[in-house]
Amino acid sequence: MRWLRELDDRTLSPHTGWTRDHWAALADHLLLTARRHASPSHARISFPGEPGGYGPDVDALEGFARTFLAAGFRVAGESGRDPHGHLEWYARGLAAGTDPRSPERWVRLDEHDQAKVEAASIALVLHLTRPWLWDRLDDGVRERVIDYLAPAIGAAYPPINWVWFQLVVEQFLASVGGPYSRADLEAGLALTDGFVREEGWYADGDRRAYDHYVGWALHFYPLLWTEMAAGDPAADARRPAYLSRLERFLHDAVHLVGAGGSPLIQGRSLTYRFAAAAPFWAGARAGLTTPAPGLLRRAASGIARHFAERGAPGDDGLLTLGWHAPWRPIAQSYSGTGSPYWAAKGLYGLALPADHPVWTAVEEPLPVEEGDFQRVIRSPGWLVSGTRADGLVRVVNHGTDHALPGDHRTDSPLYARLGYSTATSPVLAGPHAADPLDQSVTLLDPSGRPSHRTGFDTLLADRLPTGTVVGASRWQAHWVDPDPGAPDHGYGRAGAVTTGPGLTVMSALRGPWEVRLVRVSAPCPYPLRVGGWPAPAPLPSRVVPGPGLDLADVTSAPDATPLSSETLIPWCGTRAAAEPDRWYSALLHLGAATPPPDLALGSTTARVTWPDGVVDTLRLP
Repeated sequence: MRWLRELDDRTLSPHTGWTRDHWAALADHLLLTARRHASPSHARISFPGEPGGYGPDVDALEGFARTFLAAGFRVAGESGRDPHGHLEWYARGLAAGTDPRSPERWVRLDEHDQAKVEAASIALVLHLTRPWLWDRLDDGVRERVIDYLAPAIGAAYPPINWVWFQLVVEQFLASVGGPYSRADLEAGLALTDGFVREEGWYADGDRRAYDHYVGWALHFYPLLWTEMAAGDPAADARRPAYLSRLERFLHDAVHLVGAGGSPLIQGRSLTYRFAAAAPFWAGARAGLTTPAPGLLRRAASGIARHFAERGAPGDDGLLTLGWHAPWRPIAQSYSGTGSPYWAAKGLYGLALPADHPVWTAVEEPLPVEEGDFQRVIRSPGWLVSGTRADGLVRVVNHGTDHALPGDHRTDSPLYARLGYSTATSPVLAGPHAADPLDQSVTLLDPSGRPSHRTGFDTLLADRLPTGTVVGASRWQAHWVDPDPGAPDHGYGRAGAVTTGPGLTVMSALRGPWEVRLVRVSAPCPYPLRVGGWPAPAPLPSRVVPGPGLDLADVTSAPDATPLSSETLIPWCGTRAAAEPDRWYSALLHLGAATPPPDLALGSTTARVTWPDGVVDTLRLP
């Protein structure tokens, strides 16, 4: 969609050129293209491609509900002005999809759990566009919509972000005089309170599950729900806390966007792409002034522009399963042809009118465009480094694995790797997806299989007075034979486990360099391996081994990530069994070329002299 450049306004938007006109054009392009793949009465939108794991009926419902989000945002922000007739077009689909006699009828909430997800999008748009859609539907269609949504009442929802789908649906039902359960609302809200973590973050359930769902679901829905329930004492009382958490979260979130607009490539459902812009728009809609509106728009527009200029949507106007271009391995087992259109959440800013401050403010630079920074994000246990010279943001991960301490599952490439960035993808296909190599510390069993890390204990995540950020974690090395047939939801799998000795890893991060220190806790017959950044050529990535790591190489992984046909993974290790209680060291680099830091490693401390002259003394765990 490079034609969008014709609309660029470098005065209002000096960093991206994007204005509200770009966003509106993107939404209309997606919506008008989707119509070509609709059923006669518009209830089902079946995009081309291999059906998803839940089958074509679910795919078609997703196609309707998720594009409906884009239509709703588009018209809501125009106060009902709708020159393309989006709402009239979708009204026909509502009538047919909720008609149990129609050949285009939708999968119901009591027939397939995925319908519970899509019902929330339908309810949300009906709320946002009520004067121009719901209020104009005939009584029979309104009754059928209520009947379609009603099975949400009393239904079982997984105790993760899905709880918000039930809350949104039932709150809409309450607002239009339909049935709902106050007990469901109170129980659901109480459950979501358990997701709260420090410094404005949420976990997606009771595990250490931190990813883009924190922004595009767990911050997105609460404030919308308080709008839907305005005047209810429970909603009014909760809103200040939701606002406060979102504001604090956004100060971290703007540090996780690269100068080129890429969000962090970490966590499941990455095929939702520019849905990652949703929390920035949520902050604007809520009236937050910090981060400033111009910075919120800069982050959101940078993300959308990043994808629009790299093949998403493609020349055919479609969003496919992939990151930039189509790349099927990025999908989870729940992903279908309509799934990528949850990207429509990133269009939420269109629900704000053209005179809103988020559209009229001049863009402000991202943190990584203003200068180098190091930051600790405590809830997910992330050490963050951004460098202005290359525009990259790197995360060293000592707190996230989509598991709990002591849980011996396989490592998910999307959660349990030691490093993520805005320019690299974890290896998601080929042998090294299941057997960790990139951004890992492993022991190799006699067959050469690497151990797993999931279930570690976080020991440290802190910022030194010099600005260097440090973290550490410890785990029991283990090997897993996964249960056959287990679905892939993007996180680790259970199976038969063989355990090994403990591993402790400490990281110090500054600029493009990480100092990584490794210790094996007990005698073992296994060699040690330290894997570096999985870099798409020609992005520079290096591993500099310290004493005792007498092997070093670069492994080429073909078609292993959505970023490149070839990924190069530098690594180092020991030829023989790792020595117990010895600290090994490696220096890991990603990005613009600088000299490596100097490391003097003692028995209880390590002294690091960084390329900028800063000296840190690290106390070893």
